[in-house]
Amino acid sequence: MDNLRYWLGFNLVRGIGPVRLRALLEVFGDIQSAWDAPEYTLREIRLDPRARENLLKVRAQVDLEELLRRVDRVGAQVFTWESADYPALLRQIPDAPPVLFVRGALTSSDEWAVALVGTRKATVYGREVAHRLAGELAQNGITIISGLARGIDAIAHRAALEAGGRTIAVLGCGVDHIYPADHRDLAEAIIANGALVSDYPLGTQPESANFPARNRIISGLSLGVLVVEAGLKSGALITADFAADHGREVFAVPGSILSPASEGCNRLLRDGAAIVTTAQDVLETLQLGLLPEKQAAREILPDNPLEAAILKQLSAEPCHLDALARDLALPVATVSSTLVMMELKGMTRQSSPLHYVRVREESADYAASPTPAASSAES
Repeated sequence: MDNLRYWLGFNLVRGIGPVRLRALLEVFGDIQSAWDAPEYTLREIRLDPRARENLLKVRAQVDLEELLRRVDRVGAQVFTWESADYPALLRQIPDAPPVLFVRGALTSSDEWAVALVGTRKATVYGREVAHRLAGELAQNGITIISGLARGIDAIAHRAALEAGGRTIAVLGCGVDHIYPADHRDLAEAIIANGALVSDYPLGTQPESANFPARNRIISGLSLGVLVVEAGLKSGALITADFAADHGREVFAVPGSILSPASEGCNRLLRDGAAIVTTAQDVLETLQLGLLPEKQAAREILPDNPLEAAILKQLSAEPCHLDALARDLALPVATVSSTLVMMELKGMTRQSSPLHYVRVREESADYAASPTPAASSAES
């Protein structure tokens, strides 16, 4: 990608996160023009003074070609909003990261993913439940997303690998740093059977302030977030909050009312999270019981123009079958039968009876379109 150097450059600028970068792209039209914009123009468009100052400083000091060379040395891939293969689920969230670093590989099967998160100080109960649920979900073709932290996260990653499945770790540092350091072997196994992912620039050290923000990516890559064991101050609850904001399913495993380690999960259940006692609870809620069949169908059944037209009408917001047929000026029966095949392929799903949402992006042109700007804290 010829423009990649400019994306990498903006990723180093403090104060220009997804919202401000979208605004710059709307004004200047493309990433290179935004990067090269004269200072007086940045003043005219009223870019925040601190962000403007930081941009000018980075432009003066950073060698963009060296940024590209560093990516090659690390052996990372970089996805941007312009990338056709940017993760489809992640693209749907309002604060999708403009730049995503990956060590390992992301595949189409990762669109069927569930985040499994919890406390670093897991009890015997929590460890056993996390291992069982992550392993069973992985055996059913679900990619397990977590954060590589000690406790529930590490157990989830290991259980997925032991089950022969895929797992993705979202880091609160650059993908060239492994934190905690004693998870280096686990990280290498994840790279071989999934990916390490981060939106932080290469070289970024793990800092406590980084981890809450990275939790939005854990949620964004997932169809739902399952909290296995968490206290009231656990970072896993932040991930659950992001999932609720993103319109993703929130699941929780019940625990003893006498255990502080389960207070967060029990509160989530009180507030409406879906209760999970078996992996089947997750599969049924997300309508993934026929996942192997969906994966096979994607390989052998071709897409067609009607499917593409339906996808253009669908988004993360549920759309009723009747409204969809009306917008397409087609018989309800025609649209309904097509949606059956699209569900089988994993392209769409029913969020509730007769209400459909898009699951994956079908064309490079469509996938390259950024999500609408939304209110979000700049990073």
